[in-house]
This record gives sequence, C-alpha cells and structure tokens, in this order.
Amino acid sequence: MFSKLNKTENFTPGFICVLHSFGRDLKWNPHIHALISEGGAGNITSWRPNKHFDFRFLRFAFRKVLLEKLAHKLGSSFLKLKNQIYKDHPDGFYIRAKPNLCSPDITIKYISRYLGRPVIAASRIDSYNGDSVTFHYTRHEDHKTVTECLPVIDFIKRLIIHIPDKHFKMVRYYGIYAKHHKQEKKSSAMFIPSETTLSFQSSGLA
Repeated sequence: MFSKLNKTENFTPGFICVLHSFGRDLKWNPHIHALISEGGAGNITSWRPNKHFDFRFLRFAFRKVLLEKLAHKLGSSFLKLKNQIYKDHPDGFYIRAKPNLCSPDITIKYISRYLGRPVIAASRIDSYNGDSVTFHYTRHEDHKTVTECLPVIDFIKRLIIHIPDKHFKMVRYYGIYAKHHKQEKKSSAMFIPSETTLSFQSSGLA
C-alpha cells in the first residue's frame, strides 16, 4: 500500500507486530496486533506522511499473501481448501483499524497491555469449587456478558495452549523499525508523530 504511493520512492513504514493467540473466551484465536507508522521513509524522501489506509486493499492483500504462503508451505494438498477459503471470504480477511496519536508512552502501554497481561484476569474468574471453574467475558459481537462453567482440567487446557515455545518471540519489528533497514541513516533522527493500530485475523483458518 505504501509502495503504491510512489514506486520509485518505495516508501517503507514502520511495524511493531504483537502475536495474540487467545480470544476473550480463552479459545484458540490467533491474530496479530500491529502498530504501523502513519507515513514512511523513501529511497529519496526521508519521510512522507500517509494517514489514509485503504482497508479494502488491506483485507484482500492480507488474504492473498497469507493463503499464498500457506500454499507454498503445504503444497498441492492445500489447494482445495485455499479455493474454498476464497469463496467463503469474498471480501478478504478481517482487519480492524483505527488511528491513534501515539506518543512513546502510549505505544509502550499498548504493547504492554497485550504482552504483560495473562490469558484471563483473576477478576473474570467468578468461582472455583474444586471441580469446576466459572468465569465470564464480554462478547465482541453484541457486548453481552457470557458466563461459562468448565471442569478444572478443561479450563487448564484452554490456558496452557497459549503458552509460547521457549525463546519464541511474541513481538517483531519490521520496516523502518527493524534493525539495519535501508533508510536507517536517513530516518535515525526522525520523530514519527503518530501511528495506526491494525488487527489482522485469519478468521477463515482459525
């Protein structure tokens, strides 16, 4: 999307991506939260602001790139499912985006919120009787409070599936935020005033 602004400049934004594996109901729901700079550094121009994000383009691009990479990794066995996913998701994969005026403090708090918190807060656990755990959450779809009661073993299963492998990085940096990027010398002293928050979710595959 940034490159299309000027192919000669090939503007590159900065990305901070945080992997999140769970939803509010504790079930497996892999998705990525990304902080993306509202602008990019070019091959010639040190910085160009860009506050317009084409959500439709992003939805289609995310779907295409993800499915193509899976097809390359899994081979011909994935082709039938790949075609079905295109049919089931004609509008692309889900992307939620909102602008943010992100100071460094706000950015740190945002990342800490998704990395520092546990899968479920103790305040959402309503009761435990030795055999089962009762907890609640607010659904995204209608903002209603839902209460679930699970046997202890099933509750533990929902939690431990989200423990990452040893040394697995939950935060990654791309573009001008990555080390040794091609515009590093031009943008090292530059202050990036604002960012946009994006959430990418491959709902067709989760």
